Amino acid sequence: MKKRQVRNFLAVVLFGSLLFFPYSSALSHCQIPCGIYDDAARVEQMLEDSSTIFKAMNSLSQLEGKNDPQSANQRVRWIMNKEKHAQHIIKIISNYFLTQRVKPGQKDYVDRLKKHHAVIVAAMKVKQSASVHTVNVLKAAIEALKPFYPAHPS
Repeated sequence: MKKRQVRNFLAVVLFGSLLFFPYSSALSHCQIPCGIYDDAARVEQMLEDSSTIFKAMNSLSQLEGKNDPQSANQRVRWIMNKEKHAQHIIKIISNYFLTQRVKPGQKDYVDRLKKHHAVIVAAMKVKQSASVHTVNVLKAAIEALKPFYPAHPS
């Protein structure tokens, strides 16, 4: 490819990614040491996102075989919704937990890191699939984080 073609391609990819994954400061907590953390609420938010993904997957399966314009429209909307919620989970893990709550000095650091990574991988697989099984794997991975973030720490 010529340099101009490469630049045009990169511009299209960047613009396209901004359409599908726009910046929003409301989706994650700030990255300053404010001391305001509600880890359990973020875990519950991810579980809610996984429930939304589950509903999207079921709705997609109900549209199977329907080729009318309304069904095509709904299929696209459910897919976009599934992608959005999976990306939200990845963002919470990356921008909140991995940057602020999982720290190398923790005695269970490796275990925490593996379990948080499992959530990211499961969310990525949800984006790649239309199988409800992938959502169940994602939900189980999120549930595995609960012991690290109890609702009322002792």
